[in-house]
Amino acid sequence: MIHHQYWGAVLAGIGAGIVTGLFGTGGGMVLVPLLGLLTSAKEEEIFPCSICVTLTLCIVTLIFMPGIHFEITQVLPYLLGSAIGGLAAGIWGCKIPVLWLHRILGAFVLWGGIRYLC
Repeated sequence: MIHHQYWGAVLAGIGAGIVTGLFGTGGGMVLVPLLGLLTSAKEEEIFPCSICVTLTLCIVTLIFMPGIHFEITQVLPYLLGSAIGGLAAGIWGCKIPVLWLHRILGAFVLWGGIRYLC
């Protein structure tokens, strides 16, 4: 990686880490556009990178955020559901044009934002 691209990736990671640390998730929504803006990575490289980084961010946030208490039995249904959803997205997601993936994500972000504002 070229020197300035390295620092662009570091800055993108910091932004994603801050968002994930503050809100518990959402770092990928910051990471994907920042990697596209600050590095010369292609979209097909950015999305897998974002998934790996987001997983790491969530684990680090879970470990180091004080006051988090949960029972593993409470989260097992969510883990199972997200594993099935991730598998389905991995298998069929590559068949959806990138433009439509952007639109779908944008719709979810808008819906979530409106939901939290109201």
